[in-house]
Amino acid sequence: MKHYTVFMADIIKSREAVQKNMAKGLNAVTRYVNAKMKQGILSPLTVTLGDEFQGVLSSTQTGLEMILCIEEWIIEKQPGFKLRYVLGFGPIETPINHTIAHGMLGAGLTRTRERLNELKKTENRFSVSGSSNDHLLNDLFVLYQSITDDWNPKDYPVIHDFIRYNDYKKVADRQGKTWSQMWKRKKTLKIKEYNILKNLITGNEHPVT
Repeated sequence: MKHYTVFMADIIKSREAVQKNMAKGLNAVTRYVNAKMKQGILSPLTVTLGDEFQGVLSSTQTGLEMILCIEEWIIEKQPGFKLRYVLGFGPIETPINHTIAHGMLGAGLTRTRERLNELKKTENRFSVSGSSNDHLLNDLFVLYQSITDDWNPKDYPVIHDFIRYNDYKKVADRQGKTWSQMWKRKKTLKIKEYNILKNLITGNEHPVT
């Protein structure tokens, strides 16, 4: 029986989120990622309940890149919620539904959902299984979360510019601030450390400045 990478995510503290904004945000992010990463998607990200979505992917690597893609979409669009993510791996007994991630059965899906429920009892937002580097990846995501969860949403426009341009001078010009102010902000927001962690998670070997 063939094994697949299963992606699941849900909104943290969904009961506190504005339901209308929550539904709009989930629909928007799933549409965006399905279009942007369609080459690595076997069954598209689909909202399965009011506060969560799932999909089936071609590889763990696609899943790692997808998590970071969604995190940066949230920084840019500010939908008003944070997500918890699980990447699982296991058999799916029924045919893969290439149109919508519904109606499939198998231990891969069951175990991933169980892990998502287990994750809700912890402070962690990320869980990865199905690769030879599970332990390392989960440790890297702990560090990643320690940086991103420390960011204040009011700083998201600045953070988005740093992610997009990296150059503090260009960010300063866009934000109407001095070069010195944005050089300090890059340090305090730990943008360099953030980029290093992104590279380590995805296996990107490009140097970080």
